[in-house]
Amino acid sequence: MAEMTPSEAPRRRFDPLTAVAVVFFLMAVAFAAAPAINAGPATLAGLMLLVGLAGVACLGLFVLRSSLEAPAEHEPSAERLVEALDEPAALAAVDGRIHACNAAWRDAVGEAPRLPKSGASAASLFSALAAARRGEAAHAQLKLAGAEHHVEVAPVGPRRFLVRLKPARSEPLALPTAALEVLTAAAGAKPPPPKVLDAFAAASPFGAALLEGEDPFNAVIVEANPALGAMAGAIAKGQAFGDLIEAASRQDAAQRLSAGGENALEVRLSRDPSKIAHLYLSRTDGRWVAYLVDVSDQKQMELQLAQSQKMQAIGQLAGGVAHDFNNLLTAILMQLDSLAARHPVGDPSYEGLNEIRQTSNRAADLVRKLLAFSRKQTVQREILDLGELISEFEVLLRRVLSEDVTVETEYGRNLPHVRVDRGQLETAVMNLAVNARDAVRAHGGTTVRIRTARVSEAEASALGYAGAKGDQALIEVSDDGPGIPPEVMDKIFDPFFTTKPVGEGTGLGLATVYGIVKQSEGWISVNSKPGEGAAFRIFLPIHQPAVDAPAPAPLVKPKTVARDLSGAGRILFVEDEDAVRGVAARLLRARGYEVIEAGSGEEALELAEQHAGEIDLMISDVVMPGMQGPDLLKQARQYLAGAPVMFISGYAEAEFSNLLEGEKNISFLPKPIDIKTLAERVKQELQKAA
Repeated sequence: MAEMTPSEAPRRRFDPLTAVAVVFFLMAVAFAAAPAINAGPATLAGLMLLVGLAGVACLGLFVLRSSLEAPAEHEPSAERLVEALDEPAALAAVDGRIHACNAAWRDAVGEAPRLPKSGASAASLFSALAAARRGEAAHAQLKLAGAEHHVEVAPVGPRRFLVRLKPARSEPLALPTAALEVLTAAAGAKPPPPKVLDAFAAASPFGAALLEGEDPFNAVIVEANPALGAMAGAIAKGQAFGDLIEAASRQDAAQRLSAGGENALEVRLSRDPSKIAHLYLSRTDGRWVAYLVDVSDQKQMELQLAQSQKMQAIGQLAGGVAHDFNNLLTAILMQLDSLAARHPVGDPSYEGLNEIRQTSNRAADLVRKLLAFSRKQTVQREILDLGELISEFEVLLRRVLSEDVTVETEYGRNLPHVRVDRGQLETAVMNLAVNARDAVRAHGGTTVRIRTARVSEAEASALGYAGAKGDQALIEVSDDGPGIPPEVMDKIFDPFFTTKPVGEGTGLGLATVYGIVKQSEGWISVNSKPGEGAAFRIFLPIHQPAVDAPAPAPLVKPKTVARDLSGAGRILFVEDEDAVRGVAARLLRARGYEVIEAGSGEEALELAEQHAGEIDLMISDVVMPGMQGPDLLKQARQYLAGAPVMFISGYAEAEFSNLLEGEKNISFLPKPIDIKTLAERVKQELQKAA
């Protein structure tokens, strides 16, 4: 059993026999000392009287003090009251040490000097003690003397508690209120005021602190749980709570708190301003309770979602702009064809018309970039050998890059086949190579490297493609330039973002590359360190031919020969853009075709019904106000009698191909188009239908 402190030991009561013995002892000492000081009888009598009076006075003071300090017989001490209880009971300190216990306790659990301080029992006891410190009775499950016991804990002072063994948890604490008052009085203090940071706050995964002061941001931290220290750093005793919050964020939060109406204040931590937390404040018993919840990951996800939505909106805008611009370019190119027929080479107007055509082609290339970014570009995939593709493209690439920039190529072994759009992939590699050239020329570099290889799933993951499945085809474009600054790394694929001066870049190069790679079902990663150059890696899925499928025949480009683009037949031309419809119809009529014009899907349906069975070919735009091209086809098919249908659009065919399931004799021609291309396709479709 633990020893009691002097302040806790029971005081002794006054004993009269002991007092009389003390007085006679003092008188005997005086009598024995008389000869030594040559005292006469009178002097001895006086001395004995003085000793007697002094003894009586001391005994009186002792009696008075004992009467004031000793508890009355009907006011037992906490220890005595514990001894008087019939059920097993003990007095315990806040750390679990047992100060006193009764016989029933010793019989039940033995002479253990303290309550459990580890394991599940300790957690249950800690929670009960925390409640008792708030002045409440609480329950706990303890393992004592090898057996499970249910105990009830009640406060009897600032640092002592009454612990009783109970047979069932469901029974309430039955100690009379008067007995609790006696225990409290015996302990010499009232129950402690309620505390805020109890076991729940101490074990919570978010930061919690008890603050002392009027202003929470200038208040002193009285208590803090471990989670707050892990989040905000080491907390010194007496530290101001506002020191944990970044200065600008603290000032903003203080203003919002004074304005009222906000439950959660968003703050940044001084330890790491990139960490964002929600601060919750409440006033309790004259103190502030502060909770800090780390929401950095949540904010990051919100930013990524917002960025994704922004990119999606920009993609839709780019696709819409490209669609409308393609209509304008189609009208411009067709008008140029008409004018070129009247102003051949040698005509004074020929040079001007040629410049307009070149400018239009540049505009068409810009539109293709927009469509590639928005992933709505028309894709014409073919099976290509990766090594041959880059080898053929290298010749053109060396002409584009400056002579002061060295181009190095490295071809890996066992290069795979890929199924991609040749033109798109060449555009992506060209954009990367041009960016690398500009970087090395502006900052003293010399070399642009292009590497192709077959990489395994593990190698692809190590190179930046964490979601790779199976082997991948790799195209890497790197340079020895200055590298990409960390602050712009997250923006390089954003459309219209460029580090070049105004007028020297559109900011669509890398955005176009990103769109092409994604449209090709690939992945692109970037590795760059300041001063060490940059490496862009394109990963493409390897084409796996079907079992027993014959090897694809090599593509042989047919020789370009002059063709007769005239013909005969009735064409229903449906286009909502007047400029495109008017010039296309006029040029087709000039080549011998009969053209019926319709400015909307509804008008085309009426004309198809009027000329039922007499239409040889229907040419229709896809996206139109009101009835769309695919809807027009489904309703007009009964009047076309199997005639072929050709859709023209600035969007990719994949955007609406699912709307044409089950339809036959359907072809697609992407905008912008010139009259030569249109006339060739019209003649081909009519010949196939003949």
